[in-house]
Amino acid sequence: MVSRNIESTSKVPTFHVIREVYDSSNAHERFEAELDKALEAKLDFIVIEPPRLGDETGRWIWVGNCLHKTAVATGVVSLVASLLWRDRPIIAAPACALSIFCTGLYTVSWNYDPCCQYQVENNDTVLEKLPLTDVSSPVILGYSPNSKTKYLHRSVSLLSAALCAWQIWRSYNRFVHSAGSG
Repeated sequence: MVSRNIESTSKVPTFHVIREVYDSSNAHERFEAELDKALEAKLDFIVIEPPRLGDETGRWIWVGNCLHKTAVATGVVSLVASLLWRDRPIIAAPACALSIFCTGLYTVSWNYDPCCQYQVENNDTVLEKLPLTDVSSPVILGYSPNSKTKYLHRSVSLLSAALCAWQIWRSYNRFVHSAGSG
């Protein structure tokens, strides 16, 4: 959910409505091009009328959010497991691997997509303030800069990977030294 308060800003929120008008055989491509232009313009709100485009965009954002949250959660689990069970990297390693995988996938697929800076807006207070009188069942995207959250999940993943690698290295050294002296 976007934490945007329209009243707290002095400027009028910018928005664009992608109308569901099928005037040619390639209307869906036109809708996508219109969405791309609106995303690149970083408008405050984008209202998507065509249901197929709205559903696809909403799912794309949902999957990106899921990857981000999974990366952070598994990174934190890996960090906690590394701190609780210092001599057992096997407990933290799977969570760390999943965190690194999700972070990598997010970075490759979502990081440079302007759509990742939007969230599906569900806040009724915000929606009531938008001029949506002649719009039929839209999906509304609200601009929400995400550079801090991207740095958070990258930092958590890298920190958990570093701690996990250190634990594995330490365990390996203990194993080698105990095998050599026995």
